[in-house]
Order: sequence, then C-alpha cells, then structure tokens
Amino acid sequence: MSASIAAGPATRGPDSENFPVASRLLAPEVRGRVLAFYRVVRLADDIADAPDLPAQEKLRRLDLIEAALDGGPGVPEATALRESGTGVEEARAMLTAFRRDSRSESCADWNALADYCAYSANPVGRMLLRLHGEEDADAVRAADALCTVLQVLNHLQDMGDDRRELGRIYLPQDWMDQVGGEEAVFTEAAPRRAVLDALLDRTDTLLDVAAALPRLLRSRRLAFQSATTIGCARRLLARLRAADPMARRVALTKGDVLSALAGAPRGGPSDAALVRARVARAGSSFSRGMASLRGERRRALYAVYAFCRSVDDIADGAAPEAEKRRFLAEWRGKLDAPDCAVSRELARARVIFDLPKSECEAMIDGMETDSTARLRIPDEAALDLYCRRVAGSVGVLSVRIFGAPEAEAFGLALGRTLQLVNILRDIDEDAVRDRVYIPLSWLGPDADPQTLLARPDLHDACDRLLTRAEGGFAAAEAALVGANARPLRPARVMMWAYHRILQRLATRGFQPPRLRPRLGPAEKARLAAMALGW
Repeated sequence: MSASIAAGPATRGPDSENFPVASRLLAPEVRGRVLAFYRVVRLADDIADAPDLPAQEKLRRLDLIEAALDGGPGVPEATALRESGTGVEEARAMLTAFRRDSRSESCADWNALADYCAYSANPVGRMLLRLHGEEDADAVRAADALCTVLQVLNHLQDMGDDRRELGRIYLPQDWMDQVGGEEAVFTEAAPRRAVLDALLDRTDTLLDVAAALPRLLRSRRLAFQSATTIGCARRLLARLRAADPMARRVALTKGDVLSALAGAPRGGPSDAALVRARVARAGSSFSRGMASLRGERRRALYAVYAFCRSVDDIADGAAPEAEKRRFLAEWRGKLDAPDCAVSRELARARVIFDLPKSECEAMIDGMETDSTARLRIPDEAALDLYCRRVAGSVGVLSVRIFGAPEAEAFGLALGRTLQLVNILRDIDEDAVRDRVYIPLSWLGPDADPQTLLARPDLHDACDRLLTRAEGGFAAAEAALVGANARPLRPARVMMWAYHRILQRLATRGFQPPRLRPRLGPAEKARLAAMALGW
C-alpha cells in the first residue's frame, strides 16, 4: 500500500467486503485485474472515510491517486492498475464519489442518491463487463441496476455508523422530511421504518431490472458470479425488511451465501418465479381467488396483481409526491418497454389474453391520485372515477384472464364494489395517511381527517356507501345472468369474502373504535373449498 498517502492499514480486504470481490468464480487472469482495481478503490475509500483527516487533506490525496492513474508517480496501486490496461476510467469515476464523501455531501432526493451510485458503484459493474468483452446495452443497464442496489443496501446497513462516525447521511433528505426529518428517522422506529421500507421497495424494483443480467451475458463465469450476487442481494434485502439496522448490524449469513450459490447455476429465478414470490410475500386477500386458477391464467393474474402491488407501493411509500409521480411515470414507460420481471410478465399476459394497455394506464392514473400528499374526494362523481381507475381496471383485466371477456360489466361492477368495501373497512388507516375517500359533498367542508371522521354526517355517509356497495353486489350478480359462471369462479370467491366483510361492517357500525373486520377460520375454510370448486 502507498504509505505516503494511505490513511492507515486497509480497513477491509477482498474477502471481507459485503459482497463478492474477485471471487474464485472468475477466471484467474480476470481476477488479477479485478484485484488491481480493488486495491485502488480500497485505498481511495479508506482515505475518504478516515475520521482523523480533514476534508482538504482527503481531497489532496485523492487528487494524487488520479494523477497517478494518468501516469504520475507515488501511488503504486494506481500505476499497477494503469499498466493492467483495464479499469482506469472506472476508477477515475469512483474518485468523484469519494470526493463527495470527503466533503460529506448529502443526497437531497432519490435522483441525487442514484447519481452518487452512478459514480460510487456502477463503474464496478461496467469494469467487469468490459473485462469480459460484454457490450450488450441491456446488460449494461442491468449491471448498473445491480450495482445501485448493492450500494443502497450497504448504505442502509451502515446508516447508523455512517452518521455517527463520519457525519454522512445517504438517505434522501426529502424522504426523511416526509416523516418528520432526520432526527426522527434516526431516533424513532416508526419514521425510520417508513423510509426504509420505501427505499427497499425502490431497491426491489431495481433488483428486478438486474435479474435479467445472468441471462444476458455470454461469459458463463460472469453469469454465475452475477447470479450469486443477485441472490445475496435478495437475501440481504429481505433481512433489512425484517430487522432494524439501527438496532444491530444486518448482514448476510453463510447460509444466505450458500443458498445464493446453489441457485446461481440456473441463472437465478425466472421472471415468473420472481412474480410468484412477490405475490406470496404480499399475503393478499385475493390469494384464494388467484389460487383457483391454473397454468397461464394464474401466471397472468399474478402478473397483474404484482403490477398493481408495485404501483400501489409507490403511492403508499414515504417518497415525496413529485418523486412518486416520477416513479409512476417510469411504470408508464415499462408498459411500452418492459425492463423488469414484473413488467415483462405483464407484457406477456397482455399479449396472451389481449389485455388493454388503457386499463393498466387507468390503474396508474388512480395511483397518481393516491400519491397526492393530502387526498380528498370532492363528490360522488370523483369517487366513481377513482373506483373505476383503481378497481374497475382490475375487473376488466381479470375477466379477460378468466376467459370471460364478455363479462366486462360484471368485472366493472364487482371491482367498484370491492373498492367501496375497502374504503369503508380502511377509514382510520387511510386517515393516518391524510386520505379521506368519503366525498366531501357528504361530509361538509374540508378539514383534517380527525375532524372529518368525528362529524355526525360520517355515519350517514357510511350508510350511503354501504347501500351502494350492497347495490354493487346485486349488480354484479345480475351481470352474471346468462354468463358461463365456471370461468368466473375466482371472482365469485372474492365476491363472497368481501360481501361477508361488508355485512360485518354494517353490524359493527362506524362509531369508534372501528375494529377491522376479519374472516374467521370457518369462513377461510369455505373460501378454500370454493377456490377448489367444491
């Protein structure tokens, strides 16, 4: 190591990083070049992280590394990398990130964090691709997504240490502002969890983009390495969802790494498997209905559900409204140019079952409504439009997948009705998000949610919604007259379950405390039997 500029002994080695570095999976001749690159990056990273060096001294030493990459003296690691013939431009790009670290620059928003990752992480993937002669543009995009994922996960792992020891915060500032600010995020569990979950949702989306990487590579060794890394990232992401990195360090176990290695020869999970896993994690109330389908129909419905879940998570997350809308706009683009597991599976379903793109766009329109920081529904016409977008769209898509496109009226009626039940069931949960879906024309002048829900008119308004929901179930039944009921069995399963919930809401009333109604064991058993056609 360059004793004259090093901040001290290397804090880590290639075998102690969070993710594989120059592993034995790579060819020996490639590993040597990767290690040469790693030594320069580790030297620069340790300088940027040195707690006893002032910012100006860190920047001076980083300038010396860059000069050595250009042929200057004094930094043998940089000289060795230059002489290896690969990695100089990528190392130079990473010095940009280390300079930002030296100045303790924060990230104002997601774009700023992504831009940081473009310098701090993505060059590593691009260097590996170049070493292996991989030039496919889709592979570059997938590698960039994977490297950004790894960097963000590392930031979340180390968020406490980074702030305490280095004065650095990589979490987007405007995301923290949404839940009370920096101090709240770092001292209170609930605001921190909200930001973590939103960031993990965003990271999960990028990981689905990265999932195609092993299948895009010609190099079998690099494909194996990338599949292993993606598997490790998925397991670390799951651990960060389940644990608080401020309470203890969240890290991969040996078992996680072995599991990732075991799945790597197959190139990682298929798109269909990734979507199935996402549906399983969601624990949806629609799972019984979906389980009654088989083959391509079930696969297509899973894709539609995963799409709806993805855009709904954006709308419900901790990101500011402007960024939510930008992420939803990305999904509009995915409808035309699929780039991740969910969008590819949705595109496949649209082709097989002739699913209208306009219905997917309607769902995104509805999620843009939900992205509003303070949501109020002015009147019944606005409520009908909202329900048509977020629920009618699902109904139209679903009946086509069921094999009954002629039952569109049924799908629209049932979709709207199920959404009305959701609104009645989730009044208090929505109020916490500053959302009130009961029309203001029924409740009176706008106010904060607590005031609106305390008004005497609330009970009459809820009774009106109950009446409309009952009428919706009746309309759905009427739309079934003369239709082939067998393909619509999944919808009838959901119809029965939601009607039971509506009946419980009517019995419970709307005086506080409004305990959430749930189906009992016997009812769940009946649902399972109905799903099987019994």
